[in-house]
Amino acid sequence: MRVDVLALQRFYASPLGDAAQRAVARRLAALWPSLGGLDVLGLGYPTPYLNSARESARRVVVMMPGPQGAEAWPGEGACLTTLGEETRLPFMDAVFDRIVLVHALEETPSAQTLLREVWRVLAPEGRLLVIVANRWSFWALSEASPFGQGRPYSRAQLSALLTDAMFQPVVSARALFAPPSNWTPFVRAAEAFERVGEALWPAFGGLLLMESVKRLYADTGRSRGRVLLAQAPARASPPGG
Repeated sequence: MRVDVLALQRFYASPLGDAAQRAVARRLAALWPSLGGLDVLGLGYPTPYLNSARESARRVVVMMPGPQGAEAWPGEGACLTTLGEETRLPFMDAVFDRIVLVHALEETPSAQTLLREVWRVLAPEGRLLVIVANRWSFWALSEASPFGQGRPYSRAQLSALLTDAMFQPVVSARALFAPPSNWTPFVRAAEAFERVGEALWPAFGGLLLMESVKRLYADTGRSRGRVLLAQAPARASPPGG
C-alpha cells in the first residue's frame, strides 16, 4: 500500500521533511550540477527535489502513480504533473535525458516492470537517479517519515536490481544521518549530523542514492560481455571406422 500524497505533503511541510529535502538536494546538486538544455522526468513524489531543476532544464515533467494520488506542481504557471500508471508510462520512447525516482521503487508492486518502463522512456546514455531508504539505517525502521514504508534496499541489492534492468550503476551516495525524529534539537542539528555522518559512519545514512546509465545491450552471463560456449562432446567413432 502506497503512502498517499497528503501524507507526503505533510511530511515535507514539517521541519524533519525540510531537513530531508535539504540533505538530498545537496547530493543531487553534486551529482547533477547542470541540467541545462536537458529533459527531466520525476517519478513517485519528486517535487520537493525538482524545484531547482526548473531553473536550468529545458523541460521538467512529473508523473505520480494513481494509488498515491497527485498534486498540482508547481504552485504557479502551467501544471507539470500528470497522474498515471507506473507500469505504463504515458510517454514516447527515449524522450528524457534524466529521470529521478523517489518514493517510487520501495512501494511499487513490480520493481522490474517499473524499471523496464523507465528504461524505455530514457534516452540512450541517459541517466537515472534512484533514491530509496537505506536498509541498514534507522530511517528504514521508523514510521516518522514516508521512507519507513515499503521495501528498503542495500547498495548491493539496488545495484543488482538496476543491472538486471539494463542500467549500469556508476556512483552511489548516502544522505540523512540525523535520527528520524521530530525532536527539535535533532532537527536543528541536521546539517551537523550530515557532516559528521559522512566522515564517521557513511554506510548508515538514512537514504541511498544511486545513479546509473542506460545500457543498450545486456551483459550475457554476467561475464564482462563475453558469451561462454561449452565445447560439444566428441562423437564416438562408428564400429570399424
